[in-house]
Amino acid sequence: MTREFHPDFGRTAQDYTRHRAGFPPKLINRLKPYGIGLPDQAILDIGTGTGSLARLFALAGARVTGLDPAAPLLEQAEQLDRAAGVEIDYHVGSAESTGLPDAGFDVVSAGQCWHWFDAPRATAEIRRLLRPGGLVTIAHFDWLPLPGNVVAATEELITSFNPAWTMGGGTGLYPRWLTDLASAGFTGIETFSFDLDIPYTPEDWTGRIRASAGVGASLSPEKVVEFTERLTAVLRDSFPGEMLRIPHRTWAVCARADRETDA
Repeated sequence: MTREFHPDFGRTAQDYTRHRAGFPPKLINRLKPYGIGLPDQAILDIGTGTGSLARLFALAGARVTGLDPAAPLLEQAEQLDRAAGVEIDYHVGSAESTGLPDAGFDVVSAGQCWHWFDAPRATAEIRRLLRPGGLVTIAHFDWLPLPGNVVAATEELITSFNPAWTMGGGTGLYPRWLTDLASAGFTGIETFSFDLDIPYTPEDWTGRIRASAGVGASLSPEKVVEFTERLTAVLRDSFPGEMLRIPHRTWAVCARADRETDA
């Protein structure tokens, strides 16, 4: 990622909703021993997008607020919430300046979005929003490029269309986020991860990639059409079959705010 690269996920709202696999429910089970995702907790999910992580918390019985700068994504989130039978209070805003009241939340979460934030400003805002002893979690759910697999081929194609996209080759692990939290005074920092293979039809995988930062959120509509045609051909010729199994890694870091909050 470069500072000159500014994707607009509002442009991808339809594909984001239809094709992008959300966080696996197993994540909530792994967060609960850390005291996160419990019934009746007040949880703020920043950078919520279409509410993938927020909805899991709501299904677990938490009282959830979602925040995102892209209103079209929040509109999609509300539709998904109705289908899931949950209610989430959504607001348009940024992680660095939420406009929400002081000490209003037991937990602040950030799913698949921390890399877009100004970390010092975001962590300061989180500390303001948390109640004394409140908790924060940053989570990711990333595809894994392995030698010769469909993800590696897809990333190569994205880069050929969009050299400004530099987010390929990831491992799904984010040690820098631990430093961000520690530098802001959070304590008890712990991480965990687990891997899953996620089934995608070729059509859904193509749609999921269109919803990514390097394609639908940053390329021109004409280039997105061309990219779709090229990826469809790559999948047909090199990865034939009715179903693709895409390796993913779920990773999260959990930490606690000091009980003596900043004045």
